[in-house]
Amino acid sequence: MLHSLRPERLEEPLLSNANALVAYLRMQLANLSHEEVHALYLDVRNRLIRDEMVARGTIGFAPCQPRDIIRRALELGASSIVLAHNHPSGDPKPSRQDIDTTRLLANAANALDIRLLDHMIIARSGVVSLHALGHV
Repeated sequence: MLHSLRPERLEEPLLSNANALVAYLRMQLANLSHEEVHALYLDVRNRLIRDEMVARGTIGFAPCQPRDIIRRALELGASSIVLAHNHPSGDPKPSRQDIDTTRLLANAANALDIRLLDHMIIARSGVVSLHALGHV
């Protein structure tokens, strides 16, 4: 199922259809019993270079290191990143730590001419975009 939702790597921009991105992330993360943080690394045309799990945690916490995400973006030649993680509790409301991590990552990325496009929180009850909330 995930394979059918994944955009064609060399053909289709990942962000040309926000609904497809949300569907892909929900299938991958919404029903996990533990937190996972994924970084989606994109090229200049918003095509997916790689989707990598960057942290795996417990039911309520997954330690995420912004410098590791930025280092990997540089290794892959990514020009932008979408960060996504799940809340196994079912509530997609961002925590203070979610917001702080997002701002730290956005600032670090901007300093190296990489854009953090969004940080999406995925839960069974819905999806929250920290970009839409003004945190990116």
